[in-house]
Amino acid sequence: MKLRTLTVLVLIPLALYLIVWAPPWLFVAALLVVVERSVYEYFELSRHASLGGFSWVGFAGSGALCLAQLADLRWPGDFVIMLTVLSVLGALGVALVSVEDLRQYLGAACSTVFCVLYVGLTLSFLIPLRLSGSLLRQASPEIPPQRVLLFLFAVIWADDILAYLIGRWLGRTVIFPRISPKKTLEGSIAGLAGSLLTAWVLIRWWGSETQGLKTAMLLAGLVAVAGQVGDLAESALKRSAEVKDSGALLPGHGGLLDRLDSLMFGAPVLWLALAVMGSWPGFRH
Repeated sequence: MKLRTLTVLVLIPLALYLIVWAPPWLFVAALLVVVERSVYEYFELSRHASLGGFSWVGFAGSGALCLAQLADLRWPGDFVIMLTVLSVLGALGVALVSVEDLRQYLGAACSTVFCVLYVGLTLSFLIPLRLSGSLLRQASPEIPPQRVLLFLFAVIWADDILAYLIGRWLGRTVIFPRISPKKTLEGSIAGLAGSLLTAWVLIRWWGSETQGLKTAMLLAGLVAVAGQVGDLAESALKRSAEVKDSGALLPGHGGLLDRLDSLMFGAPVLWLALAVMGSWPGFRH
């Protein structure tokens, strides 16, 4: 517990700087490092699960998706869609010429495609959330664009911390014993409540009106639920690979995937919700 706490105390100031104050180029560079390390951990899980895969396709495709998000911001187009399709087709094509035993083709190809989608695509949405002001102003002007990523991380952190603490203290009802025997209904409800409370505090601090508070609470609820699903999904991956943690990079926490699992589902869900709200007249202000 002490080691876990010390790691958090070291990482939180660095994360806050990157989320709120770092120049765009530094944020993108740091995200690329995080994405590539996460890809490495994913292929370690894939290796333990005897699925194989082509790591260089995962590294290249995941990094390219982050850069495609940047390109879409500067030259609005369909770069992310094109890169996603090319990554899928590329993985299937590489598997054709690289797999000697065709009984391994399906596992290797699908594992590679899944890596690009699960790691690269999900984390790439942090870029438009951090750097795209127009989308956010249309959807929810009460949340300043430069603080949207802080909103996302704060909601995810509150969900993780409250679910962990209350689950350990009061948790009795296990909800998915086959996937994660320590995940309880009590912890899940506490995590959702913590996310909603955090959203309320942030919006009040930023001086939002009532309509903005309602929007933020809705967004917080969606992100919290998505984050809990992401946590369970990563637990299922580890179960299938028969390992406890995705890595040992973070003392007391495991690997990066162990800490980013909720964010990997929360980020695209928040982006999608903002996109829908921005195009739905009832949510425009």
